[in-house]
Amino acid sequence: MENNKMEKIKKEYGANQIKVLEGLEAVRKRPGMYIGDTGKRGLHHLVYEIVDNSIDEALAGHCNNITVQVNKDGTVTVEDDGRGIPVEIMPEHGKSAVEIVLTKLHAGGKFDKDSYKVSGGLHGVGISVVNALSESLEVCVKRGGRMYRQKYKRGVPESDLEEKGTSDSTGTKITFLPDNEIFPDIIFDVDILKGRIKELAYLNSGIKIILKDERTDEEIVYLFEGGIMSLVEELNEARNKLHDNVICLQKSENDVEVEIAMQYTDAYSETILSFVNSINTIEGGTHLSGLKSALSKVTNSYIKNNNLTKEEVSLTGTDFREGITAVVSIKVPEPQFEGQTKTKLGNSEVKGIVESIVSATLSEFYEENPTTAKIICEKILSASKARLAAQKARDLVRRKSALFSSSLPGKLADCAEKDASKCELYIVEGDSAGGSAKQGRSRHFQAILPLKGKILNVEKASIIKMYKSEEITNLITAIGTGVSDQFDIEKIRYHKIIIMTDADVDGAHISTLLLTFFYRYMKDIIEEGYVYLAMPPLYKIQSGKTINYAYTDTEKDKIITEMAVKEANIQRYKGLGEMNPTQLWETTMDPETRTLKKISIFDAIEADKTFTILMGDNVEPRRKFIEDHAGDVQNLDV
Repeated sequence: MENNKMEKIKKEYGANQIKVLEGLEAVRKRPGMYIGDTGKRGLHHLVYEIVDNSIDEALAGHCNNITVQVNKDGTVTVEDDGRGIPVEIMPEHGKSAVEIVLTKLHAGGKFDKDSYKVSGGLHGVGISVVNALSESLEVCVKRGGRMYRQKYKRGVPESDLEEKGTSDSTGTKITFLPDNEIFPDIIFDVDILKGRIKELAYLNSGIKIILKDERTDEEIVYLFEGGIMSLVEELNEARNKLHDNVICLQKSENDVEVEIAMQYTDAYSETILSFVNSINTIEGGTHLSGLKSALSKVTNSYIKNNNLTKEEVSLTGTDFREGITAVVSIKVPEPQFEGQTKTKLGNSEVKGIVESIVSATLSEFYEENPTTAKIICEKILSASKARLAAQKARDLVRRKSALFSSSLPGKLADCAEKDASKCELYIVEGDSAGGSAKQGRSRHFQAILPLKGKILNVEKASIIKMYKSEEITNLITAIGTGVSDQFDIEKIRYHKIIIMTDADVDGAHISTLLLTFFYRYMKDIIEEGYVYLAMPPLYKIQSGKTINYAYTDTEKDKIITEMAVKEANIQRYKGLGEMNPTQLWETTMDPETRTLKKISIFDAIEADKTFTILMGDNVEPRRKFIEDHAGDVQNLDV
């Protein structure tokens, strides 16, 4: 790994490397333009922006240790042992380079090629945006044997950069408090931070990142010498692996460094994570296209050249990727991002570079490891046969649907509205609750699809079984996008897909089965923010004609206290079917009064691993998961 690290930048990093492009005026007015939103995702993005700067120092070969600490007072501190932000006065501005970096958009060493060969930040706005959106921020720089400090309030310096003594080390330390005028909730969730920080440690082997939470005295050290190879091993921890060793492909070409780790399992779905300069490219891009193309060409050629099949087969890209767990990480000097979330790589030259490197190194691996190569090819040929059988099963479902003179499921009570952005689909547990939901809904924009019992666990089932499952095919048809290679997000029929189940163990199991299906076969509908959980009340509390609904035990106790009555009739809802249509509308379906929980994927690595553990074949990892998390359970309804 050490021999393949990025070439260290030896040139001087000083004030003359700091380039200024524009000011900060719009950030506080339109924070969503810079950090996505002002909810949990945007709040935690502030931390990532600062950590990314430290990672850039590491990529340039000047930083080995990074510490992220959530403090008791609600602030967050990020400290590294890099070179420290330059402190010299910039003559054209009459201010220190530190102040310019913290108060001007697009100001920083990332715009000077001599300072950073590659950079994780997208637009160089990170630290200045954090400053603008913080109630307070303090920067401490250790550089040139001296220590410097400066404080800011909502992006405005409270003083000039001041020298505060000597230091025999170097680095940058930033402590900030998010502005509650911008963010409705400024409490950091350390579990969310863990995902991105762990991801960065995997992607940058040998760099130690320490995460501390002073509120709970928790401390975690992330250090992965194996890099993305270790990541693949973790993802496959609960899967049945078809070959022991993770295949690692690594090479540089035209200043683009390509690193790929992959391993096949007996799973029916694929897990491929892609990164550019440590940024998770959830929409893929040219680097992912290059990997897929090379994988298909090289493996197809190996199958033919070694006569591994007697039949004439026509393999597709999905056949080559069934059961694969892969991570592709590339370093590009000037990445061009596109797509809805600016996380899709657009550099056209990268596809050819990745394809060339993978073709050469994977061909060599197959020749040197014929046993592993044969196992992989057998998996691919098996996937092809299963796909053809699944197509027949799917065609059979279509023919059956045609007999009923409707392309939509018979159980679906559709809505009148045809604009998908205004439509909602409630997936409801049981016919009883489905009946109440159909009567209580707004027929104009709310559709109801009742489920009969628990749906198929797609984590354990082949795609053939999936297409033979009536409940699954009803879901696929109702949503409209299709699945796998036929998936098309543009064909979605509802922009709100709401899972509405009972608030008990069975309901939670059904929700997990549905989310597993969506994550494995319609992942984009989660990433686009179309999937929600309905939050039905647990209690109806009535005193005389006064009725209140409580969604937790704590809320129930609070309501009873506030009602200040000696006697109250408390009804514990065991299921949605116990509510009449009016109650179901008022508590769970009325957009004016309901509570919905949007499903999002803060951490793709943990999400993938958790679905595998909870819904996969291996019992031991599931038992360990339950034991480890038993203490987190607050309300268990058995």
